[in-house]
Amino acid sequence: MESIVFRRVPMSSYATVSLAQNKLRLPHALRLRRSRHAFEKRPARSHQLHRDSILKRSMDVALASFGLIVSLPVLAGLAIMVWLQSPGPVLYRSQRVGRYGKVFVCYKFRTMVVNADNRKDSLRSRNERMGATFKMANDPRVTRLGKFLRRYSLDELPQLWNVLRGEMSLVGPRPHPPDDVRRYENADLRRLRVTPGLTGLWQVTARRDPSFRRNIALDLEYIERRNFWMDLAILYKTIFAVLEGTGV
Repeated sequence: MESIVFRRVPMSSYATVSLAQNKLRLPHALRLRRSRHAFEKRPARSHQLHRDSILKRSMDVALASFGLIVSLPVLAGLAIMVWLQSPGPVLYRSQRVGRYGKVFVCYKFRTMVVNADNRKDSLRSRNERMGATFKMANDPRVTRLGKFLRRYSLDELPQLWNVLRGEMSLVGPRPHPPDDVRRYENADLRRLRVTPGLTGLWQVTARRDPSFRRNIALDLEYIERRNFWMDLAILYKTIFAVLEGTGV
């Protein structure tokens, strides 16, 4: 089991996730603990978050169920297209780090060749995303169909199942794989204090911005400001972001 060592840096009271110990072990789980919540001294805000969390989960279950049922013909058609396009499984099952470091299996339509994960480290030097995460606009591992699916985020439709299971939400910071999370700075762990989502503030405001720091800043802004109406606004804006075809 590989040990991932994070450099100790001072963390402000803003953080609601802190390290239980300096060494984190992946892929089983990140050993995180819930530190004192920033809103404990604000009962009104705490009550609002509790109420919104109930509404949020109800919306997640309702919309994810509806989405899966309505999109069944589309899911079936895409599955056949992926199967015909290249050899390998239709679904790509990858590990992602969720709330408080819990590792779960995230489902997507496969958009890359079957040995894509084994080639990731060799492509790190060509990473176009500044920071811990990895992204390339012209990734050689992506299939021709995969480029189309990614452009309109169709590859992420199976994640509605993750939403139903409670591992993800419709709105929240995007979940990162363990090998990216181990490159986090300690302060970046704050984004793990909420359930990851299908879409989020970064997706509808700065999706093409290559800066990881900008990504983190928007994720933390969402965590601080989040409420039920903000989630609805992000979902609404996501429709237009998807139709623009800006995904990579």
